[in-house]
Amino acid sequence: MEFLPQFGSFAFTIFAFIAAISIIVAIHEYGHYIVGRWSGIDADVFSIGFGPVLVSRKDRRGTQWQIAALPFGGYVKFAGDADAASVGVDGAVTPARNTMHGAPLWARAATVVAGPVFNFILSIAIFASVVLVSGQATEEPRVGTLRDLPPAYASLMAGDVVLAINGREVDSLSELLQLSADLPPSPRVRYEVLRDGRAMLVEATPPPCRPWLMRCSRNRRPWRRVWCEGDVILSINGAPIWGFSELRAAVDAAAGAPIDLVLWRADESPEGQEMPVTLSPRRTDLPVASGGFETRYLIGVTGGMSFIPETEAVGPWAALSYGLSQTGFIITSSLSGLWHMVTGAISTCNLQGPVGIAETSGAAAAQGAASFIWLIAVLSTAVGLMNLFPIPVLDGGHLVLYAYEAVTGRKPPEGFMRVFMTVGLSLILCLMVFAVFNDVLLCP
Repeated sequence: MEFLPQFGSFAFTIFAFIAAISIIVAIHEYGHYIVGRWSGIDADVFSIGFGPVLVSRKDRRGTQWQIAALPFGGYVKFAGDADAASVGVDGAVTPARNTMHGAPLWARAATVVAGPVFNFILSIAIFASVVLVSGQATEEPRVGTLRDLPPAYASLMAGDVVLAINGREVDSLSELLQLSADLPPSPRVRYEVLRDGRAMLVEATPPPCRPWLMRCSRNRRPWRRVWCEGDVILSINGAPIWGFSELRAAVDAAAGAPIDLVLWRADESPEGQEMPVTLSPRRTDLPVASGGFETRYLIGVTGGMSFIPETEAVGPWAALSYGLSQTGFIITSSLSGLWHMVTGAISTCNLQGPVGIAETSGAAAAQGAASFIWLIAVLSTAVGLMNLFPIPVLDGGHLVLYAYEAVTGRKPPEGFMRVFMTVGLSLILCLMVFAVFNDVLLCP
C-alpha cells in the first residue's frame, strides 16, 4: 500500500495545478470578454477548459458560460468566429459590427490586448494585497517575532532595538541586514540593544544570519519533503556551521557532489529533533542585479535572520508601487532569462514546462494559502507576458496582424490568416513537447 501516499501527493499536485491555471485563465479570458463587450463585440462562448462540456449556462446576452472536461486553458469565442482562434467564418461575407472581424481595428486590438493586461492587473493586485495585509518591515532595526531555536541557544527578545553588532553601530534595518551578511561566522555574537528603554549588551546564539531555512525550493523533486521552512542547519559534512555564508561556500565547493547535513526541527517536544540529510546540489543559473546571469549550485533553500523584524502597515499607494515593481521585475527577469537561453548563455533547464509548473503549484499549495496565492501572481505575470509574444495563435500574433492592417489599410488575406494560425499552432505544440521533454528527461 506504499503507493497510496504517492498517489495522494500526485493528486494534490494535479489539483493545485488545475486550480492555479484555471484562475489565471479565467482572469485572462474575462479580460478579452469584458473589453470586447464594452467595445460592442458579442461573445458566443466563454469556456474554461476544452473538449466536452461539463457544465454550461447561457446568459441574457446569449453568451454560453461553460466548464469543459480538459481544464488546461480556455477561450472566448466571439460572434463571427469559426473557432476559438478567432478565425473568420467566411472572408467573402462582410461581417457585422458586433462580430470580432467586423468591429473597428481599435476595438479588436483593445479586446486582444486586454487578456494579458488583466493578467498583469491580477499580479499587481495580489502583490499589493500581500503587502497591505502583512505590512513591511520597519526601517528601525527592531526585533518583531523570534524564530524557534534549539534548546541550547540564547536569543534576543521581542521588542529589542539592535544598536550595534560586535561593536559596529547599526542605524537601520538595511544596515543590520548588510552587516549580518558581512559578519564572519561565529558561534556567538555580541549585540548592543535597547530593551525597555535601557541600552545593554547581550551575547546571543545563533548569529543574525544563521543558516535558517526561510524558504524552501518549490519545484525540485530531489529536495521535496527533505525539510520544512524554519529548520536550522547545524552542520555540513560533519563540520558545524554558524553562518549562511559557510553553507553557500560548502555547497559551491561540492560542485554537485552529495553533501551531508544535520538539521534541527522544532516539534511538540522542548528539545525538537535532529535529522541527518544527504542530497546533491543542483546547477542553476540565477539573474544578477547588474544584468545577466551567474551559475551557482543550490540546494533549494534561502537563509534569513534568526528573528523576524517588526513590521508596520503600509498605505494603498505604497502597496500599489510594490505590486508594480514586483510585476515589472518578473517581466524583465523573464525576458532576460529567455534571451540568455536562446543565445546559449544559460541552460534550457531554467525553462519550466507543464510538469515543472505542476510540481511547483503542488509544493506551493502544500506550504499554505499565502505561498499558493503568491505563485498564482507570478504565473499570471508569466502567462500575460507569454501571450504578448508575436507568435500566431497567441494574442501577440493577432496584434501583429492588426499592426499590418493599420499600416496597409486592409486585412491580410483569409488564406494567409489560416496558414499563419496553423504555423503558430504547430510552433506552440512543438514548444510544449520540448518543455515536457525538458522537464521529464533533460532536467528531472
